[in-house]
Amino acid sequence: MDALRAIVAGTDLRSFARAAAQLGRSQSAVSMQLKKLEQQAGTQLFVRKGRTLVATDAGEALVAYARRIIALNDEAALALGATATTATVRLGLPQDFFEDVMPATLSEYSRLHPGVHVEVQAGPNHVLAEEVRAGRLDAAIAFCPESSSGSGGELIGKLPMRWMAHKSLVFDSRIDRIPLVLFDHPCLFRQSALSALEKAGKRWRVAVTTPSLPGIWAALRSNLGLAVRTEHGMPEGVQCSGEKFGLPKLPAISLKLLRSSNASPAAQDLCNLLEHETIRLVAPG
Repeated sequence: MDALRAIVAGTDLRSFARAAAQLGRSQSAVSMQLKKLEQQAGTQLFVRKGRTLVATDAGEALVAYARRIIALNDEAALALGATATTATVRLGLPQDFFEDVMPATLSEYSRLHPGVHVEVQAGPNHVLAEEVRAGRLDAAIAFCPESSSGSGGELIGKLPMRWMAHKSLVFDSRIDRIPLVLFDHPCLFRQSALSALEKAGKRWRVAVTTPSLPGIWAALRSNLGLAVRTEHGMPEGVQCSGEKFGLPKLPAISLKLLRSSNASPAAQDLCNLLEHETIRLVAPG
């Protein structure tokens, strides 16, 4: 079964080195499994084209059977309550959802699959999306531009972006340059803030940049400037301040569920729970 999982991962990732990393094995161990399968099949299963490995006709046939065998194996294990303790599913989330969506999802998932090890990764939206595409994450929630209907993923909802500041922040936007608290580039919220200000002819300056959401909230509580976020998870003392400072309106931002194409049944269960809890807690109706 391990060898079958290796060739499926190698096919999806177009690299057995990346497959080995995803499966937590050495590259030499995965290469030995591939050679053993080729010896048993009596034919070559993969050929190298440039830097990628491509399945031969025999390899494609074996991969198709391998997917079915793995799916049936996982389904049987789940049905019998015999999920291996070494099974791992990988989840990605923006930091916005670590206080509510993550604990709600993991609590229910651990009840359904007590033997599965869950890895949770935080990161920028573009990184989470790439990790799912590469098969290194089974599922992720990510913010996407409102107009990204054709970019893949399942739309969960659309959330309005807001200008935010601590309630005690004071400055005159007619005279002073607007102090901004921004995520590191690239960032959809950063891009939306700067684009809106440029279109409105507003003068601005970067007061703080940070790679983390706690850093954003800390800077706002310190009265260092304004940030653009959704209202979800807005801490005490921080408020929507666009109207107060005469700032331009902002568009909505889409929230999407991204699924890996080769997610196991256990990972699909996690995807479904993640979608349910995100809709319930973040984007109801």
